[in-house]
Amino acid sequence: MQREQMLEELSKIVGKENVLSSETDLLLYGYDASLFKGKPDCIAFPGSTQEVSEIVRFCHREKIPVIARGSGTNLSGGTIPTRGGVILHFSRMNKILEIDIENQRAVVETGLFTLALKNQLARHGYVYQPDPASEKVSTFGGNFAENSGGPHCLKYGVTTNHILGAEIVLPDGEVIQVGGKALDNPGYDLTGILVGSEGTLGIATQLTLRIMPKSEAVKTMLAIYNSLEDAGRTVSAIIADGIVPATLEILDKLTIKAVEESVHAGFPLDAEAVLLIEIDGLKDGMERLAERIMEICRKNHARDVKSAKTEAERTQLWAGRKGAFGAISRLRPNYLVCDGTVPRTKLPEVLVRVMEVSKKYNLTIANVFHAGDGNLHPLILFDERDEEELRKVHLAGSEIMKLCADAGGTISGEHGIGTEKMKEMFFVFSPQDIAAMRKVKKAFDPEDIYNPGKIFPEVQA
Repeated sequence: MQREQMLEELSKIVGKENVLSSETDLLLYGYDASLFKGKPDCIAFPGSTQEVSEIVRFCHREKIPVIARGSGTNLSGGTIPTRGGVILHFSRMNKILEIDIENQRAVVETGLFTLALKNQLARHGYVYQPDPASEKVSTFGGNFAENSGGPHCLKYGVTTNHILGAEIVLPDGEVIQVGGKALDNPGYDLTGILVGSEGTLGIATQLTLRIMPKSEAVKTMLAIYNSLEDAGRTVSAIIADGIVPATLEILDKLTIKAVEESVHAGFPLDAEAVLLIEIDGLKDGMERLAERIMEICRKNHARDVKSAKTEAERTQLWAGRKGAFGAISRLRPNYLVCDGTVPRTKLPEVLVRVMEVSKKYNLTIANVFHAGDGNLHPLILFDERDEEELRKVHLAGSEIMKLCADAGGTISGEHGIGTEKMKEMFFVFSPQDIAAMRKVKKAFDPEDIYNPGKIFPEVQA
């Protein structure tokens, strides 16, 4: 189909003002927070599920790829247009449709920012637990597609544990409802299949979410270490003691430096690592639990353990953690965020190996991660204008994923596979495993319309 004809057809559906096609627009929507770039044919901004369905029906008929996109904060190239096509941008579909306090549910459109719902729920004394660091701008559609996590996933789980149902547009434009407000639905668990499928099986337009009352009390602590390995050992020791904090987050020395220059969170610049610990629940017994955690930290060579005395102090500590990725950009022009998961007991060992990779390739690596569930985020710093350095970054990133897999972990904790880690799928899956997943893709999308060129390696190992 001629491009002008395609633009005309899309304009009939969403209005000419909601279709972008200039060279500047195509450039701006051709990248996300990964290292990859592509070029769409155009960008359309639907305002309803009906408009999404009509666009998809048109694209299915004309065999035009469709890539759903929110804020583009994803870190694995999940929204890169690998074969051109139409980007569906959900910024117009950003409403909270229902807050059902009695049943502890909320219904939202998928272009809504995560934090926007949280702010609204706070007025009712409720919270949506998943908290990606990008929650100020990340959308629920992206959280759904990538099965996003966040610091609180240790205790409360990731996105899939909080999505009970969804309105889905299939690759032929048909609209279906999966799941719902009830906890148990008969039939296949299609919601479970679709969450984390990275926009390759279906596009969500509305989500039914689980919400929870805010905890009666919260306590946030900061343990300071002269060794990154000691911080990692502390995490295993806390869990082994039968304690499940809401969060256990580690930042290394390089990250601390960047954070302090950026947000002044109060992290000591001479520390090799800090461990951010948060517990929540009933007020009774919380001080005793905090004392027990502090004791475990000291036994594992924490040189100091501090507790936030006020909400302002707690907010400042969290500003340091949630601002870490942004702060790292002060150190070099670019960075690659690795996303692997290892058993908690393997954290100290794998961290040592990560730093060996840093030396091997002469690359600077900063570490900030969800230590409680073993989700590592080594940040490899570089300058993309240096082609040789960029080549080494890709090699180092792949090697780190192999370290995670060999330690009994996996190649993604929350960022997905996208275009970044397709060949690394063979680190954790056999060709037969991948063939089985391809059959699922084929069943949903036989024409390969939705987000093509993602997740699966092009060649067999």
